[in-house]
Amino acid sequence: MTGLYFEEDENNIKKINYQRRRDMNRCKWCNLNNPKYIDYHDNEWGVLNLDDTYLLEMLILEMFQAGLSWECVLNKREAFRTAYDDFDIDKICNYTEDKIKELEENKDIIRNKLKIKASINNTKIFKDIKEEYGSFKNYLLTFTNNKIYYEINMVSSELSDNISKDLRKRGMTFVGTTIIYSYLQTIGIIYSHDRDCYLYKEEANENS
Repeated sequence: MTGLYFEEDENNIKKINYQRRRDMNRCKWCNLNNPKYIDYHDNEWGVLNLDDTYLLEMLILEMFQAGLSWECVLNKREAFRTAYDDFDIDKICNYTEDKIKELEENKDIIRNKLKIKASINNTKIFKDIKEEYGSFKNYLLTFTNNKIYYEINMVSSELSDNISKDLRKRGMTFVGTTIIYSYLQTIGIIYSHDRDCYLYKEEANENS
């Protein structure tokens, strides 16, 4: 019986902690009924992460978001990881027609043929950029000069305009300025937590 009580206590603690997390003020877009969304908001969104594999994953996921909600994409994230071989850049660049057909028939991801083909094409261009600059991180830093932008209530900016324009010039699609702005928020180059969110901060009090 002791083990049973311990398990019940542990589950109660988890429920209490989850409820406490729900009660904290967060950005308006965060659905408090979705634990995945809460975890993403609290621990990932706006946290600087310039690892190239992560940058590719987020770029692909953001382009699939076009016309949809980010929550919809986030709910399918694990399925995307499985379908896209953990976003292994070399594997994606070598996807065959059979693999593309497999993706188009995968009910667990977003089965948009144009976006699927674009994701593969964009990955090839992503790889070209990596080879040109040493990493995709280095490419992004040519636009940002290591700066973190603190902005709220915006959906595009001069920065997202410039990156979007360059990526489209290189042949990427589904990378309009709004998608790129959202991408920059996700990877932490743009920090956009709402003023009434417990994670809100400004450049002046970045270390608080």
